[in-house]
Amino acid sequence: MPAIDRSRIMILATNGFEQSELEVPLQKLRQAGAQVEIVSPKEGEIVGWEKKDWGSAVKVDRTVGDAEVSDYDALVLPGGQINPDLLRVDKPAVDFIRSFQATGKPVAAICHAPWLLIEAGLVEGRRATSYHSIRTDMENAGAKWEDSETVRDGNIITSRKPADLEAFVAAIVEAVEGDRARRSAAE
Repeated sequence: MPAIDRSRIMILATNGFEQSELEVPLQKLRQAGAQVEIVSPKEGEIVGWEKKDWGSAVKVDRTVGDAEVSDYDALVLPGGQINPDLLRVDKPAVDFIRSFQATGKPVAAICHAPWLLIEAGLVEGRRATSYHSIRTDMENAGAKWEDSETVRDGNIITSRKPADLEAFVAAIVEAVEGDRARRSAAE
C-alpha cells in the first residue's frame, strides 16, 4: 500500500460503530503513515458493535466541537446501524461532514454510514454504494446506487460492507495521495 505519511485523517464515530469498520481503517491508515484521530460528539470512549453485541471501546481523541475541517486531509465514516443513526441527528456532526465535503478533500463512508451523506445532502446526482438495506434510502435521496465494493464520485468514496474493507481503505489511500498531489501542483 502506498504511503500517505504526514496526512491527518479523521474517523468520525460514536457508540455503536461497526467494530471492524473503525478498527481496520484506523490500523491500515496508520500503517500507511497517516496520523488518524477518532472524533466523536462527546469526550472519553466510544464502544463498537461486534456482530450481535457490544464490542470494544476506543478512545476519543477530540470532540466534533474541537475539530477544525482544515486540520484533516480526509474524513472516514464507519457504519454499523447504530453509529450513523445517532450521528445523523447530531447537527454539529452533520454540519462538519457538509463543511468537510465542501473543501473537496476525500470523504469516505461504508455500510450504513452513507445515511450521514444523505443527511448532509451530499448524494443527489452522485454514483454511490452502501449496505444493501439502505439502497432505497440512497436512491430516494437521488444517488445513482451501484452494487460495487467501492464507488468514487469526485471526493466521495462509498463502500458496501466489512468484506469490502481492503478495497475501501485502498480507495481512501489513493484519494488522499491524489488530493495531496493536486494541492501541491496548485501551489
